[in-house]
Amino acid sequence: MSNRARWVMPMGNTRSSAFTAPHPIYLASGDGAHVTDVDGNRYLDFQNNFTALIHGHGHSSVSEALCRQVPIGLSFANPTKTEIDLAELLCGRVSHFEHLRFTNTGSEAVMMAIKAARALTGRTLIAKCEGAYHGCYDPIEVNVSAPPIDWEDDRRATLQHDGLPTTVRDQTIPIAFNDIEKTERALSAYGSEISAIVVDPLPSRAGLICVSPDYLAFLRRWTSAHAALLISDEVLSFRLAYAGALGDGPIRPDITAFGKIIGGGLPIGAVAGSADVMRVFAPSSDRPHVAHSGTFTANPMSMVAGHAAMSAMTENEFTRLNELGADARSALRGALQSVGVTGAVTGAGSLFRIFLGVAEVSGYADVFRAGSASALGALVRAMQDRGVMISQVGLGAVSTPMRPDDINRLAAVFEEALRTVSVSGRLAPDTTP
Repeated sequence: MSNRARWVMPMGNTRSSAFTAPHPIYLASGDGAHVTDVDGNRYLDFQNNFTALIHGHGHSSVSEALCRQVPIGLSFANPTKTEIDLAELLCGRVSHFEHLRFTNTGSEAVMMAIKAARALTGRTLIAKCEGAYHGCYDPIEVNVSAPPIDWEDDRRATLQHDGLPTTVRDQTIPIAFNDIEKTERALSAYGSEISAIVVDPLPSRAGLICVSPDYLAFLRRWTSAHAALLISDEVLSFRLAYAGALGDGPIRPDITAFGKIIGGGLPIGAVAGSADVMRVFAPSSDRPHVAHSGTFTANPMSMVAGHAAMSAMTENEFTRLNELGADARSALRGALQSVGVTGAVTGAGSLFRIFLGVAEVSGYADVFRAGSASALGALVRAMQDRGVMISQVGLGAVSTPMRPDDINRLAAVFEEALRTVSVSGRLAPDTTP
């Protein structure tokens, strides 16, 4: 399979996040909490397409909705009732969602949120937290996996990927996640030049650590005082609760970019906010105005799949799923302690992330100092060999088909893999007194 792929794709790959050396596992099917590869091997799937599949694979309501839609239309040049249905459902759950606009991906949602902020403020600069990933849009692709910033010295943005113009360094201000003093110092030199601050309430690349209430409140005060917008990137973290990561909290962002679970497994993204803010997207002669379109935006397939998936996610179901997530994090920490390997497990809700080589992860600097990629890669492969899949960066997501026995299996396989990799010399023992 990989040889065929190499003939038609660079290194046999079309999605960087799915690439592993020497080649990825090619999957053939999914059913509930499990996936099966092209060789017939079956795995308990905690990847869930990088947290997007909150119902796992083949959820009956989602499948039935898609089967009903296929014969009557896959996509149209005109709007359909299906987009109204999903927009009403989502706006009905989050009190500060008055208007909503769909996109095709989470990256596009973040991009449109930033463009809206620039149009509304007439400014160019944005600020984002060090280590946070917000998708593929030039100004937001800085300081994702670069060495930690020396906040006492050079605090300029670091370009990490080829293809980015050097001018991006002058458009983006890195700030220190959950550190009010350092963030205020970084922002103070720019004040009225900043259009928006983008924050992820649970940034995966920066450690899967929850934003602190005090830090979030500071960002809200600062943006309000400087007539800038606060953008919440909940593409991943919208799965934390019935109303999303910040939906029931006291802090209301001006714009929320979200996606993943709201598409039922199909491509989707969205931006939402107050009617006044979202008016910037209205196709009229008024200014400011941000043009936004897309051939497959709000296509009926994504709309009906998303509506079915989100309808099945009741408040009780979120509670049950988040309890399983808490059990998973506890069990994984217990396995680390049992084997005697230095490591940490972070996360919230139905999400977890595993780190090796550090006993605690409290910020991006700890993430960067964590054990080598080769050690984590060996651990992930050892788990795959035993029939359990997590992502290559140690990220995992619980899905609704899972039950306590699946969490027990995750922990048992993790512990066995830890012992195997430890014996090979890839992991250092825990020397904490």
